[in-house]
Amino acid sequence: MSDRNAEQLPTTPPMSGPGFYDERLLRTHLEQAAAKLPGSDYYVVLRWIHEILQPKTYIEIGVRNGVSLRQALPVTLRLGIDPAPALIGGARSNERIFPMTSDEFFECHDLRQTLGVPAFGLAFIDGLHLWEQALQDFIHLERIAGPESAILIHDCLPLDALTSQRQRTTDFYSGDVWKLAVCLKEQRPDLRMVTVRTGPTGLCIVNQLDRTSTILASRRNEYVERYTRLDYTDFVTRPERLPKTIGNVRDEIVSWFAGPLETGHGHDPTTRISTTS
Repeated sequence: MSDRNAEQLPTTPPMSGPGFYDERLLRTHLEQAAAKLPGSDYYVVLRWIHEILQPKTYIEIGVRNGVSLRQALPVTLRLGIDPAPALIGGARSNERIFPMTSDEFFECHDLRQTLGVPAFGLAFIDGLHLWEQALQDFIHLERIAGPESAILIHDCLPLDALTSQRQRTTDFYSGDVWKLAVCLKEQRPDLRMVTVRTGPTGLCIVNQLDRTSTILASRRNEYVERYTRLDYTDFVTRPERLPKTIGNVRDEIVSWFAGPLETGHGHDPTTRISTTS
């Protein structure tokens, strides 16, 4: 299920619970998020990243109505995965939509054959808002990453305890995806990460991916048990466990992508990221 935070309320919400049908509460949450993370929303930041990287291929897990999918450049081949896509105007000629869960997709398809390239350019994880599913999506994607691939993870700066619970009870909702950012920072120091302070709930960028790494897959159960125990209090009181953040400014994102690679296993720290792939 993709995020619906900044868009019109549905007439028949698919979830229920205290606050879920409360439009006033939704507006309050949106106002709080805008005050906490001012500036352009994540759709605009997505467009900036597409303009900076100019990826030939783009994968999106969690498509819903296609607003985020269509931040990609016109020349980019877009692949969307969602069990219930509802694209406005239907799929376009450069879009391939797979109406299934991400687990089903990766079980049935070789993404390299589907895309017709050895590695994807850019991917965006914005599906089921449980951190362990986002971890599984990251594992699948990294296996087909190349030296210039990047993965974006939505919802890594949650608004508050209520809207970041594992059980959804409100329309505005990020779930506990932020735990993936903690896990990756602590368990994969070879990755290069930063979180953009964009509304409504942040956008984490990960590159310097390593398709040969097996630690996340081999220790997944251990990590799920360890990090699922974290709660919003840990997010607030232990900011050092999270990736660093940068401003919601295009030039800061450009500078981050153009910066040197971090020193990590199997990587040359003198190499710089290409912004034209």
